[in-house]
Amino acid sequence: MTNSIPSSRLARRLRAGVLPATVLLCLGMAHTAFAGATEAAGSETGGKTEVAGKTITANVAVTSGMIEAAPKSGANWLVTGRDYDNSRFSPLKQINAGNVAHLTPVAIAQTGFTASFETTPIVVNGIMYLTTPMVNDKQALVAMNAATGATLWTYTYTDGTNQICCGPVNRGAAAADGNVFMLTLDDKLIAVDAATGRQAWMSTVADPRYGYSETMAPTVYKNMVLIGSAGGEWPIRGFVAAYDVKTGKKIWQFNTTNKEKSWSGDSWKTGGGTVWTTPTVDAKRGLLIFATGNPNPDLNGASRLGDNLYTDSIVALHVDTGKLAWYYQEVKHDVWDYDAVSNVLLFDTKVNGKTVPAAGEAGKTAWFYIVNRETGKLIRKSEPFDKQKNMFAQPTLAGVQMLPGANGGAEWSPPAFSPLTHEVYVLGMNQLMTFSNEKDSPAIPGQIRLGSTFKNVPHGVQDGTLTAINVDSGKIAWNDHMPQPMMGGALATAGNLVFTGEGNGWFDAMDAKTGKRLWRFNLGAGVNAPPIAYSVAGREYIAVAAGGNFQLSYPYGDTVAIFALSK
Repeated sequence: MTNSIPSSRLARRLRAGVLPATVLLCLGMAHTAFAGATEAAGSETGGKTEVAGKTITANVAVTSGMIEAAPKSGANWLVTGRDYDNSRFSPLKQINAGNVAHLTPVAIAQTGFTASFETTPIVVNGIMYLTTPMVNDKQALVAMNAATGATLWTYTYTDGTNQICCGPVNRGAAAADGNVFMLTLDDKLIAVDAATGRQAWMSTVADPRYGYSETMAPTVYKNMVLIGSAGGEWPIRGFVAAYDVKTGKKIWQFNTTNKEKSWSGDSWKTGGGTVWTTPTVDAKRGLLIFATGNPNPDLNGASRLGDNLYTDSIVALHVDTGKLAWYYQEVKHDVWDYDAVSNVLLFDTKVNGKTVPAAGEAGKTAWFYIVNRETGKLIRKSEPFDKQKNMFAQPTLAGVQMLPGANGGAEWSPPAFSPLTHEVYVLGMNQLMTFSNEKDSPAIPGQIRLGSTFKNVPHGVQDGTLTAINVDSGKIAWNDHMPQPMMGGALATAGNLVFTGEGNGWFDAMDAKTGKRLWRFNLGAGVNAPPIAYSVAGREYIAVAAGGNFQLSYPYGDTVAIFALSK
């Protein structure tokens, strides 16, 4: 079934991936850098709240116990991955493969923030909370009626100095203790009262003048708000940190570059390894598990000899202390921008007939990596879900053509895992690129480090995939080819459905077992955000943001679309 509605196109389109990396990154800078600055920058006075509807009277105080019970309860979507496993699987099945053809929009809610839109909304007892991209130096946290799309309040934050690589994006919020938490591009962690939208506290987590930024959705476990750092294209040192839910005070921090053995000289001090996407929590084992980004400088490794731990890795920490538990490095001494940026998922897999707790990550290399959750040891890599050509060839001054390109494989787009099919659903992209290196430049605080380029090959392959991978074997169950590179995210449901969006505006529902498209709806802007499922008063809803994507110049918009079965 096919539907469509008109929507305004973006006023400004930027094509990423056809420019040198150093030029592209500069396009994303919102303000000029302050090289050598030592004090944190940005607004300390907070944001502004506008109340547009009635006071929220629903119980919107989320607890860790509620999140831990999420696998058995489908009404809410309490954290960005729906549960601590980051499964993005909903047990709801009112909407299913047999009736999804009757799915219709019940609300097309406009936020007023037209830009690259990557948020995953969360839903707490009928109230939806979502974050917007930055537009005119402002970004917002919005509370809506999850059944009607009516705005209840909007908290607007004005960014200070910031430097961004990949669009003015924000990937969502977290909720706990009566507050909702968001991160800002100028490195603030903000707690906002979930009922009123009033700011409760704000903490500075890094210095944006050096190239740090915050784009991820935080997560909450026990008394901690857990975050990571973006900005790996600048000469900075990545980290993961925990902050007190009630006060915003830092509890611990883990730095993702290991200075002991795997870096030459002092290169670990500016070695990258940033953490772009939300960690997962293994509550039973007390582990925080996440993926890390590329080393810095990106495509030129001459000044950072060694494996460059813990970049391009799946890393597990003891969540209460932030101490290292284990790691698995997907790509050693990366000079291809093959960083691990997609969310880690938790699931059980089979090894020689035995059930083993596992963690998986969809790599830019076009392999889905599965490791033992207790030891970090590699169990298996999947069959390639995208094309591979000249992989791991060394970039040269003249340039080398390679697949996957620097975007992947899998970019930040979160996969979904279904315990019913034992398959993970991965978004991928085939972008033939030329990788070149240039003379290295020194690490200067606050400036992008030069010395690398990657460009799309004119008239080369440029398409995408949605792939189902069996986690017990690593074999591909089905592979759907899409007309454009895929970036956004997947949702799997107990109704035997997989939902995902395309850059051309289509929002799709697939049969989870076969990959057959069963329904689609065109939202007029790139659907480059992860969908969610939830229920209000017994009625199941599907929601997704449609606002395009900076990196792939998909058409911009500002809407959140909410769907349900026609009555």
